[in-house]
Amino acid sequence: MDATEYALRKVVHNNPIVREVDEVRQREMWQWVWMVVVLVFVLLVSVWLHLGLVDHGYRMEALQQERAAEEERGRLLRLDIERLSSPRRIEEFATTRLQMIAPGLNDAIVLPRVVPPDRPPSSVVAAR
Repeated sequence: MDATEYALRKVVHNNPIVREVDEVRQREMWQWVWMVVVLVFVLLVSVWLHLGLVDHGYRMEALQQERAAEEERGRLLRLDIERLSSPRRIEEFATTRLQMIAPGLNDAIVLPRVVPPDRPPSSVVAAR
């Protein structure tokens, strides 16, 4: 082998290989992509609705607890009203703190009923 043999090699043209697009395969690929997108969308909507229902349940539970607390508070307030407006307590408060005395049987004063006067004659009354 001599050196000229290596220098005179055949020139190989490396033209780029042109590939044709397989339209059937492309169409199938896009169908799969759209199916996956729809599936992911359905999955996301399902998770969103589920989380919304769970959140609604937590809020409902919190509202029920708040309502029970308010009902208990209302019950305690009604109990306080009944306790504070009892005649025995009012009498005790009046006699001890206000230094009032209980009236006797002869201490009652009857006030006469006020009778309205007769209407004046129509000549005196101004018309509107």
